[in-house]
Amino acid sequence: MNCKGKRFFTSESVTEGHPDKVCDQISDAVLDEIMKKDPMGRVACETFITRGMVVVGGEITTKTFVDVDDLARRVIREIGYTHSKYGFNYETCAVVNVIGRQSPDIAQGVDTGGAGDQGLMVGYACDETPELMPLPLQLAQRLAMRLTEVRKKNVLPYLGPDGKSQVTVEYQDGVPVRIETIVLSSQHTEDILDKTGHQITEKARREIFEKVIAPVIDKKMMDKNTKVFINPTGKFVVGGPQSDTGVTGRKIIVDTYGGMAPHGGGAFSGKDSTKVDRSAAYMARYLAKNIVAARLARECTVQLAYAIGVAEPVGLYVDTHGTGRVADEKLAEIVRSSFNLTPRGIIAALKLRAPVFRKTAAYGHFGRAGFAWEKTDAAAMLAKKAAGAVKAQAECACCC
Repeated sequence: MNCKGKRFFTSESVTEGHPDKVCDQISDAVLDEIMKKDPMGRVACETFITRGMVVVGGEITTKTFVDVDDLARRVIREIGYTHSKYGFNYETCAVVNVIGRQSPDIAQGVDTGGAGDQGLMVGYACDETPELMPLPLQLAQRLAMRLTEVRKKNVLPYLGPDGKSQVTVEYQDGVPVRIETIVLSSQHTEDILDKTGHQITEKARREIFEKVIAPVIDKKMMDKNTKVFINPTGKFVVGGPQSDTGVTGRKIIVDTYGGMAPHGGGAFSGKDSTKVDRSAAYMARYLAKNIVAARLARECTVQLAYAIGVAEPVGLYVDTHGTGRVADEKLAEIVRSSFNLTPRGIIAALKLRAPVFRKTAAYGHFGRAGFAWEKTDAAAMLAKKAAGAVKAQAECACCC
C-alpha cells in the first residue's frame, strides 16, 4: 500500500464451513477426482447448497466416472456438518447431480491450445509479510484457520463449522503499524449461551480470545485502542446452509488479496486449468511474487488478458505502484520474453494437471506454501535480467 499519511485497510475471511466455501470445496473435490484419473478432462463444476440440499451442476467432459453423491457427502462430513445441532447433516441431506457436457464450440478453440475464454486476470504481491501478501488478509485467514483448528481438535468443542473473521490494520506512510479492529464470529452450540439465551457468556468470549486470537495476533500490533468484537450479534447458533445459501465462486476477494488488489476474470473453484480465469490468475501471482522476491519492487500488480481460442495473451501489464527499481514497461518486457504465458505453457510451468485444487478452496489461493505458483524460483533470473537491462540503458545513455 504505497500511500502517504495514515490509512486504514480491512480484509475478511471465512472458515471452511461457510456455505460458499462448502460449495467451493465440493466443486474442487470433483475437479481433483477427475484430474486423478483423467488429467485432460474439462471441468466447470458449480455447486449450490441450501437447507437440506446440495445441487451440483456445470459442464464436464471426461473419460472417467465420479460418484458425485458420495464425494459431496464426504466433503461435507470432513468439514464437520455431522449432526443436526449444526443445522445440516451429510447423511440426511439431498444431493442432486445436474452436470452436463462442455460445449463443442468452446472445445474447438481450447483443443488447439487457445484460452478457454476471454478475460483479464490479476496477480499481486507486496513485502508486508513473509508470504508477500497483504497483512490484513493474512491475519484474517489465519484467524479463520485457527477457528477451524480449535474446533476440530476439541479445544473449543462448542464451536460449529461456520465462521468469519475480519481485521482492520492501520498504515502509516504505507507501512502497517497497528491493528485497529478484530471481528470474529463463530457458529456455536447453545450450551455457551447465558441465562438470557441471547448472548454467549463472557467466559466463552475470553476462551475464544485466548485460544483463537491470542495465538495468531502479535501483541505488539495491538494497543489499548484496538477494538475486538467476538460474536458481536450476541449468538450464532443457526449457521451454515441452514441460515444462508452457498454458491461456488462467491468469495472471490477472500480467495485472492482481500481487496488490496483488483480482481480480474471470474472465480476459481470448479474450473480446470484450461480456464484462464484460474490458471492465468495463478501465473499472474507467480510473476508478481517473483518480482517482489527479487527486490525489484516492494509492491507489484500483474495483469494478463486473453481472447477465447487465442493462445498468447493479448495484454500484459505490470504496475509497481511507484516502488519499482526498474521501469514498469521494462519489467513487462522481461516477463513477456522470459515466460511462456500461453495456457499450455502456464499449465506445464505450474503443474496444473495435478489434483491440488481442493486445498485451495478454503483460506485463500495465495500466500500459502505448497503450491507451484507460490514459489520464488524465478526471482534470481528476474533480478539478473533487470540488472542487465538497467546497465544496457545506462551505457546507451552514455553513448548518446
